[in-house]
Amino acid sequence: MHGKAHLHSFEFDVTARAARFALMAIIVVALLLIFVLRAQAQTFNVIHHFTGGLDGGSPYAGLTMDAAGNLFGTTCGTPCVAGASNAGTVFRLARNGSGWLFTTLYVFRGGTDGAGPTGRVILGPDDSLYGSTLLGGSYGLGTVFRLSHVRPSVFSFWTESVLYSFQGSDGAYPQLGNVTFDQAGNLYSTTSAGGPYNAGTVFQLEPSPGGWTETILHAFTGGSDGGEPLAGVVFDNAGNLYGAAFSGGSYSCAYGPCGTLFKLTPSGSGWTETTIYSFQPDWLGGNPIGAPLMDQNDVLATASWGGAYGGGAAFLLNGGLWAVAFTGSSDYSPYPGPWASLTGSFSNLYGTTYSDGTYHRGSAFQLVAGCAGWGYTVLHNFTGGQDGANPISSLLLDPSGNMFGTTSAGGAYGFGVVFEITPAQDLESLQRQSGCSNER
Repeated sequence: MHGKAHLHSFEFDVTARAARFALMAIIVVALLLIFVLRAQAQTFNVIHHFTGGLDGGSPYAGLTMDAAGNLFGTTCGTPCVAGASNAGTVFRLARNGSGWLFTTLYVFRGGTDGAGPTGRVILGPDDSLYGSTLLGGSYGLGTVFRLSHVRPSVFSFWTESVLYSFQGSDGAYPQLGNVTFDQAGNLYSTTSAGGPYNAGTVFQLEPSPGGWTETILHAFTGGSDGGEPLAGVVFDNAGNLYGAAFSGGSYSCAYGPCGTLFKLTPSGSGWTETTIYSFQPDWLGGNPIGAPLMDQNDVLATASWGGAYGGGAAFLLNGGLWAVAFTGSSDYSPYPGPWASLTGSFSNLYGTTYSDGTYHRGSAFQLVAGCAGWGYTVLHNFTGGQDGANPISSLLLDPSGNMFGTTSAGGAYGFGVVFEITPAQDLESLQRQSGCSNER
C-alpha cells in the first residue's frame, strides 16, 4: 500500500505491529478436518488497474452486479491511500465485447457529500445505489448515501444525495460493511465508533417524507457484548440480525480484546442483543472483520488472525463446529486472514485473505464441503505486482460461476485492481476429491 491507511482506530498498515504470537501447540484434530484439493487450471484476469486519478484508488470493498451483468464498486481514495487525487469514487464496469468498459459514476469531494467509501454499494428497491462513507458529511464522521441514475431525453448521469450524516452520539465512521434493506425499505448497518459508549453501533434508517430517521438498535459497550463492528449485519429468515464485532468480548488476544459474534432479536419494545460467540486465543483465532454468513440454523464466520496456523480461520457454529485454518505470519500483517465475508452456498464457499499465500500478499480461495470435511483450494496467490495485492473484498459470483473481486493495492499503478477468476472444475468434481458428491 501507499503509506498508512488509518480507518479510525483500526490499523490497515501491512508493516506495523509485527509482534509475533505463539502458535497453538495442540490442534484439536477431531474438529479440524481440512483437505487440500488439487490445484485447478482456473483463469485469472485483471479487468481494471486503478490509477489513483479520476477512476479512484484503493478499492476496499467487493462488487455488486445488476441484472444486466454490470459491476459496481467503490474506491476509498485519499482517506485510505497516499497519492490518490480524490476522496473516493463509485464506478461501473460494463461488458464491452470481450473486454470491459470502465466508467466513474461519482467522485466524492470530501465535504458534506462524504469521503472514503470503504463498504460495498448495493442496489436498492428503486435501482439506486446505496452505500456509506467512512468520513465526511455535515460532521466529518461519515455518511450513508444514495446514488441515483437520472435519465433525461439525451444524457444519462448519476446524482448523489446524503441520506444521513453521523454526529458521534448516534454513531461514527461506518467502515467495511454494506447497508442492508428489509422488506419495508429500511436500511441497516453498523458504525465502528460513536454511540453512547464510543464503541460503535448497529443502526436503522427509516425513510419518511421529510428524510431518513436514524434509530440505534444496539450501542456497543466494548465489554462482553463486543465493540468496533467493522462490517455490516445480515438477516436470517426469522428477521434477526447477525454481525461481528472486531474488539470487545470476554477474552484478550495478542492485539487486545478478541471480539464477538452477536445477534439482535426484534421485539415489541426494540431489539435485544445476544453475544453468540466470544472469540478467544485458541485454534479458531480472533478479531473478526467480515460479517457472518447465514444458512438456516448455521452461522459461518471468519477470524482475521490466529488459529492453528496463524492466518485466521473459517468455522461453523450451531449446526456443528468445523474449522478451516489459514496460514499466515504477523511479520506481514497482524491480521493476515480473511477481512471480508465469505460468499456462496454452505457446500461451496469463496473468500479472500489479506496477506497470507505464497507471496504474503493475499489469496483467493474456495471451500467445498464433502463427507470427510472441508476441501480447500487456492484459486490465486497475489504477488503484489500486476495482479494486485492485499484483497479486502469479498468475491462476487455471476450466474456462470465466474468470480470478481478487488485488491486494495498493487496493479500497474499501485492503487489496486478489479480481477476476474474463471473456474475450471465443477462443484461435483471438487466434492468427490473431498470425500463425496453430496452436500453437507
